Amino acid sequence: MRVLLLANDCNPDWPSLPVVGYNACRGIAEHVDVVVATHVRNKPNIDKRGFGRAEVVYLDNEYVASPMYKLATFLRGGSSVGWTTNIAMQYPPYVAYEWEAWKRFKPQLKAGEFDLVHRVTPMSPTLPSPMAKWCKRIGVPFVLGPLNGGLRWPPEFTGELKKEKEWLTYLRDAYRLLPYASATYSKSSAILAAFQHTIDRLPARVRDRIFDFPEVGIDPALFEAPAERPVRERVTFLYAGRLVPYKCPDVAVLAFASNPNLHKHKLIVAGDGPEMPRLREIIQQHKLEGCVELLGRRTQAEVGQLMRSADVFTFPSIRELGAGVVVEAMGCALPCIVVDYGGPGGLIHSQSGVKVSLGDKTLLINRFAREMESLANDPERRRRFAERGHRDAMQIYSWTNKGRKTADVYEWVLGRRGTKPDFYADGTAVDQISPEPAMT
Repeated sequence: MRVLLLANDCNPDWPSLPVVGYNACRGIAEHVDVVVATHVRNKPNIDKRGFGRAEVVYLDNEYVASPMYKLATFLRGGSSVGWTTNIAMQYPPYVAYEWEAWKRFKPQLKAGEFDLVHRVTPMSPTLPSPMAKWCKRIGVPFVLGPLNGGLRWPPEFTGELKKEKEWLTYLRDAYRLLPYASATYSKSSAILAAFQHTIDRLPARVRDRIFDFPEVGIDPALFEAPAERPVRERVTFLYAGRLVPYKCPDVAVLAFASNPNLHKHKLIVAGDGPEMPRLREIIQQHKLEGCVELLGRRTQAEVGQLMRSADVFTFPSIRELGAGVVVEAMGCALPCIVVDYGGPGGLIHSQSGVKVSLGDKTLLINRFAREMESLANDPERRRRFAERGHRDAMQIYSWTNKGRKTADVYEWVLGRRGTKPDFYADGTAVDQISPEPAMT
């Protein structure tokens, strides 16, 4: 089997989507003969890290991408907020990228040198893929995803929506009017979709081709369990992520501040962003300098080390699509407290961590404070969560396993297997576990 992977975002040293795209492609390349078509901007870092067995071809659409990036940065007022605006501005550059890919690979595709084409990135369901239609026309199967998007803003957090400058989210469904939008789904032979919030927003007519396939994964070399996690009287809680409004890092700090029983423990915040001044203000106002530490931005390797040395991961994000950081914490055998909404709610279950039901900010602060105190006082419960979370991370979400599962989808698309593959077949599916009711 030979597969052409389209991965515009694919960079081992850039956080979020680019590193996920890189790891996903490398995982697939362990099981299938692939050619990765990616953007020329990724070449320096890929050249340094390598790409295993994969052949890499670099495409250049900077004649459109560069001016659109500048426009998007202006409209967003920087690069930290306004994510929906950023995605909308990617439409013209992405169509240009696929046009460059089509020109480059059309002769090989028509000659039958590839069994199928798979768009790995971008992962937004709102960015159409012209290649789906072009491939269908010449009889080459097209695989799309994993997609992740469509998670609605919780109505209790309109203040965070405004701070995130997500005014365009109200017009999100206008993407259906874009050229190639409908054909992207109707012409795809298989669609990988992450979490139920994405599946629910996809066209009903393609449900028989949809696979529940989370885009998050884990690199065991960076995120592995410590040889031993000693039980300490002073428990260390960790928040790791960008300090932006929708991730609500202030909930973690205010939960710590609101519960005097937590002050004998420690909270570490790893990350940077526009919420940093507010966090400093909270720490100063509540005199938490001795128990709350702001570390600023850290590399992935440094975050992995922090996870191995901490005791509990606390992540109060209220609109998290994928939550790769939660899987990384699980890989480090770190029990997690998350909000039961979006990606985190789909990754954690009653045997691997704590899911706090969504509410307004005051309720979230109180619920996180209570659960943080509960875990601080119960080392046996922490151990059970750590063991199960680590098992799930390694059996289900390793990039090698995900690459093999992707190859299974290819086999199904090509008619080489009759049974539709199940992503969770080698582990206990999160959605098959009867969860305990979320705390109220």
